[in-house]
Amino acid sequence: MAAEIHSRPQSSRPVLLSKIEGHQDAVTAALLIPKEDGVITTSEDRTLRVWLKRDSGQYWPSIYHTMASPCSTMAYHHDSRRIFVGQDNGAIMEFHVSEDFNKMNFIKTYPAHQNRVSAIIFSPATEWVISTGHDKCVSWMCTQSGSPLGRHSCASWASCLQYDFDTQYAFVGDYSGQITLLKLEQNTCAVITTLKGHEGSVTCLWWDPIQRLLFSGASDNSIIMWDIGGRKGRTLLLQGHHDRVQSLCYLQLPRQLVSCSSDGGIAVWNMDVSREEAPQWLESDSCQKCEQPFFWNIKQMWDTKTLGLRQHHCRKCGQAVCGKCSSKRSSYPVMGFEFQVRVCDSCYDSIRDEDRTSLATFHEGKHNISHMSMDIARGLMVTCGTDRIVKIWDMTPVVGCSLATGFSLH
Repeated sequence: MAAEIHSRPQSSRPVLLSKIEGHQDAVTAALLIPKEDGVITTSEDRTLRVWLKRDSGQYWPSIYHTMASPCSTMAYHHDSRRIFVGQDNGAIMEFHVSEDFNKMNFIKTYPAHQNRVSAIIFSPATEWVISTGHDKCVSWMCTQSGSPLGRHSCASWASCLQYDFDTQYAFVGDYSGQITLLKLEQNTCAVITTLKGHEGSVTCLWWDPIQRLLFSGASDNSIIMWDIGGRKGRTLLLQGHHDRVQSLCYLQLPRQLVSCSSDGGIAVWNMDVSREEAPQWLESDSCQKCEQPFFWNIKQMWDTKTLGLRQHHCRKCGQAVCGKCSSKRSSYPVMGFEFQVRVCDSCYDSIRDEDRTSLATFHEGKHNISHMSMDIARGLMVTCGTDRIVKIWDMTPVVGCSLATGFSLH
């Protein structure tokens, strides 16, 4: 185990402050301890560890606890210093950490799932531990008695979870690419709605209770912002990652979204701009520009004695077009397209040079990232992944110094 310490130069990219090594297998979760120079980690090597920064600048495990099964996810409540660890065998174990973070006591085990636990949220107001698992279930259990309260079956593996503490709404992402909104009660729940937009499994969610925005990342490399509070069904698409989006964090003050992908990509999206909603793709039997038939339009092909063409869609207007009428590519960041995408010729001509100005910054984490979390008050981010390495980053050069008011590293 080792740590690399760097000064904080004035730059516009994340600054690597420390690197923690020591786990023998993939690190599944890493959380920064608020107001402490410490990190809590869980790993496939079956260990839960609390790392504290020593005077030497290195992080050393002050707590090292071995589980009966690989650790898959974790939740930490700092006010009560309670840690909830999900495991491959479906159980959730609760621990209480001492004030100096040098001792930990086992509290109880919750038989939450029949398969790997994928996400955990602790609700102190109701004393519930809510979780999702690969047994296609959402479970909520009483932390006082340790007994099950309710259970909801999903159509697919439940992969991620967010929760609104005021309304008791739970957002559940699954491997089918769907997000289910549930209203949880003491022993029952009701399905409010389902959100469909991703073409791959939903891998991460982030809920902003102030603006009532839900962000979802998926294996289709995209992010969708769902305006839940607007009640108009407005969605914004963000495409800038080259691999599966693994973690999200929305920063309310600067209105920026931080996202990480499994190839090590770190993106910071400017959400404090007026963005355009991507259009629905239109369907047509012929090109909506030149009116040439598509290859399934047998009648028009016969009548005009022409071969059918392949159908494409303009990402800016949504029209169904042929390849000849959509030969151009362009980025269009205001609609979330940070990459060059197919647009029809008329839309390409309407896009100005200033319209192509990026509304996000992209950075290289230089390791596989399977999980990310932030200490927003201090502008710090921690990443971990299958390479068994935990990295602590200073994000204030990227997201703004206002996040780190009054904070300095020791």
